[in-house]
Formats: sequence, C-alpha cells, structure tokens
Amino acid sequence: MTEVRNPAALAKVVRMNTALRHEEPDRVPMGEFYWGAFLERWRRELGLAGDADPYEHYDLDWIVTVPNMDPHIRPFDILKDTAEEVVVRTGFEAVVRKRFDMPMPECVSWDTDTIEKLEAFEFDAPGDPRRFFEGGDNHIAGVGDGYARNSPPWRDTVRSLRDDFAVYGSMVEASEVMTRLIGQMNTLYWIGEHPERFGEQILRVGEFCRQCCEAQLEAGGDLIDGMVIWGDVAFSSNMFFSPDYWRTYYRPAVEAMIGMCHDRGLPVIYHGCGNVKAILPDFIEMGLDAYNPLEAKAGLDVVELRREYGHALAFCGNSNIQVWEEGNEEDVRKEVLRKLNAAKGGGLLFQSDHSVSSGVSGKTYDYIVKLVREFGQYPLNLGEYDERI
Repeated sequence: MTEVRNPAALAKVVRMNTALRHEEPDRVPMGEFYWGAFLERWRRELGLAGDADPYEHYDLDWIVTVPNMDPHIRPFDILKDTAEEVVVRTGFEAVVRKRFDMPMPECVSWDTDTIEKLEAFEFDAPGDPRRFFEGGDNHIAGVGDGYARNSPPWRDTVRSLRDDFAVYGSMVEASEVMTRLIGQMNTLYWIGEHPERFGEQILRVGEFCRQCCEAQLEAGGDLIDGMVIWGDVAFSSNMFFSPDYWRTYYRPAVEAMIGMCHDRGLPVIYHGCGNVKAILPDFIEMGLDAYNPLEAKAGLDVVELRREYGHALAFCGNSNIQVWEEGNEEDVRKEVLRKLNAAKGGGLLFQSDHSVSSGVSGKTYDYIVKLVREFGQYPLNLGEYDERI
C-alpha cells in the first residue's frame, strides 16, 4: 500500500524527474553533500542552532540514504578510541584510522591482502534483512569525514525523510568495494599482474553489488524516488585503468543495476570522481540518467559537456569547490551563473563538484544558494553570463 505523502515532497520529486527528463521544471533542482566540519562552520558563522540542517534550512530538493553495504555485517572492532582519533576494524575486514583533526579517514591495513584471500572471501547475503531493517555499525555511513556508531535502520531513515525531500537510495559498485576491501594499490597491482584472474573477482563483487541493489529495491518498495550508484574509477586526468578493462569487468553490473532501477521507474545518478570523459558515452549507452560529481579540478566543465553531449545525459554537480573556498563574491557569482547555462532545456541538478568542504564559509554557501534560487528560475535569465549552448 502506497503511503500518503506531503505534497511539498511530491513537488520536489516532480521537479527532479522533470529535470532528469531534460525538460524545464519551475526551477533548477538543488542537492548537496556536506563535510561535517563545514556544517559546524556554517552553523557557527550564520548563528544557527547546533542541530540546524542545510537540507531543511534551504529546502533542498533531494537527499541520499545509505543502507548497510558491508561485506560482513557486524559491529566495529574498536582498536583505539581517544579524543584525538579512533581506529576500527569494519565489516570490510579493513583497519581504518579516523583522526578528528583531518577531514577524511585513512585505511591502515586490509585483511584481504592477497588475491588468493580475495578469491576465498565470502560475503554475507546481499538480501540479509539487517542491511535495510536493523540499525548497527556501517563502514560507509559510519567512517568518513565524520565518525558514527550504530547507524539507524535504513528503511526508518527513508521514512523519516520522504515527507520533506525526494529520497534516493544508494549502492556501491565493484570499484568502491575493492577500494575498501583490498585497497587501491592492490587493485591496481592485481589488474596489472593478474588481469583476467582479478577480473573474475571484479565480476563476482559486481554481482554481489547487483544483488544488494535488487534487495534494496525490494526493501524500499515505493518509498524511494531514485538510486545513486557509487564508483570511483578515475583520477584528475584519466581513468585508473583502460576503458576496455572497465567495459569488460566493471560495466556489466553497473548496467544491470541501472536496468533494474529503470524497470521500477526510478532514475539513476552515478557518482564517480575524476576525469571520466573516456567512458561517458558508455553511460549514455547504458541509459544512465545523470552523472555526478563532474569535478572541475579534473578538467571537466558542464557547459562544454552539454555542448558535446547535448541532452543525451543529465549532469549533477560541477560547480567548482575551489572557487567556493576562495570566497571572492564576484568569482563565485560568475562560477554559479555560468554553470547554470547547462540547465537550459533541463538536465542539470545544481551542486558542488564533489562536496562542500570546511574551506567554504557559511556566508559563501548561503550566497550560492540564494544565487541559484534567484537565477535558476525558468525561463533562465543569466545576463552577462549567458552563453549559447
């Protein structure tokens, strides 16, 4: 039975879906990912309450939720816990160090440190109800720019948000699993040393992710409005490995996940950092709805991408966080308004080119949201920053 939902949230779903269909809604949709340290700075500098939330404060359109995607569902092993840092072993069987004065954690070691161990590794069931219906420790939700124990049940989180936002589920793909399970260096070494043998493991991990995605869709029922797939396969100037290798071993599971979401009428946004231009045509072939985050520091420009690909693919992100961090008001204004050119005809979800760091002031972010709300109304009028697409 479909639950009755707040009309304001339904309007956001319509706004998102309209933009993703490459049509013009009432205004350009907005979402974002935030560092915990930015949230503290934002609240302090704008004089907001200690529990103020930018999604609610700015009435943003969409938000992403994270089920338990750990290969082994279990509590963290606490190896060290002080005021300065924690060191834990997670369900990825990896030891992770989180210093509270640093923005991101450091993976110290991986139990799965040979290809033989990877081949023998057994995953907990993709459809295990604990992933979706029970709370507990969760590597991806719990150890990032912040640190949290006992994340709430995913389905409860979805329910708590869906009267205010378009709510997306999310799922890792093989590249994200490998980074946490064996580490990036082992991944690259084993691709070089055992390309076919390791490729079989990528396919196996990809199938685990596909089945987790299928189980999440079943657990979510009619509660979610879309899906984000996480998978970093590139760095600042190119991919970590050849596009053909990606096509052979990584693409199949991603394509399958996109297809099963579309079978349920759900749009899909793929989040992949770095310069991914070599495989953007593949994502178009797979029917992906939108690509995120399109890092400007990796040489990507959403206005140029719109000119190159037209409306074959929607874009999510690309506003240069380095410009945001510098905080020069005129430079920020130019950055925001110029990138809004890519929203002509729909097909753009506005946000940063990765996430809002602690280097961005509360005043600057507040100014950015107000710019998008003013100049992101359709029909767009970008004045001196208008460009022909």
